[in-house]
Amino acid sequence: MAENIAILAGHGQLPLDIARACPGAMFINFTESAGSDIPQGRHFRARLERFGELFEVMGQAGISKVIFAGSLSRPQLDPANFDEGSVRLWPRLKAALGRGDDALLREVIAIFETEGFEVVGAAEVAPDLVAAPKMSQGRAMNADEEADAARGLEVLRAISPLDLAQAIVVEGGQVLGLETIQGTDAMLKFVAQTPQLLRRGRGVFVKAAKRGQDMRVDMPTIGPETIRNVAAAGLAGVVIPAGKVLVLEQDEVARLIDQLDLFLVVR
Repeated sequence: MAENIAILAGHGQLPLDIARACPGAMFINFTESAGSDIPQGRHFRARLERFGELFEVMGQAGISKVIFAGSLSRPQLDPANFDEGSVRLWPRLKAALGRGDDALLREVIAIFETEGFEVVGAAEVAPDLVAAPKMSQGRAMNADEEADAARGLEVLRAISPLDLAQAIVVEGGQVLGLETIQGTDAMLKFVAQTPQLLRRGRGVFVKAAKRGQDMRVDMPTIGPETIRNVAAAGLAGVVIPAGKVLVLEQDEVARLIDQLDLFLVVR
């Protein structure tokens, strides 16, 4: 029953897609970006400095499961604004903030589970969003592009234990861009600015989960904006693993792949 589920919403399209797939869920918004697009139903505007209030509201609403959806920048928290619950949790959060994204997310999951809430993944409630081979679209890859895709996956696997990146751009066997804390779109815009003398044709964008990544709260995601930025960066296409990436607005993604003469390969 969706009535016992809360969507903890950050930026982007994913929280809205999850809400449509899970009518009746409570929509808890940590940002102001969703605006009028927020679906009808139970809403709560949460503040990161007031975890105690959040847990109390969810408990009173009968919430037992939570879904983390959408991006959320590392917050600048002001302890002066903390409620009692946040004061209690601050030592744990402060220690986790000094480590990588995976460590922080694991700590957040542990906090919610300690408070009695089960953390479930977006893929569990909206399985149609998960990348499948049938979503492959566009022209066939050539041998150079296949080699670049393989190289990209190789590098991502190699650096996976360092908790650095989900996405990479490889062109002519060389790494042109590696996702950092600024995110995928920032990386693709950086690649677009690469001087032509360093370019070797049209590279490949690869996105995949890090080894051991908790897919409940940080499943890699692409959507139309990703495809537009791939094209703007002069790349040939996108390669993602089946079952391990969310694809938003899939009809628009497919349209853009064809319109921009790219490929989307899911394997």
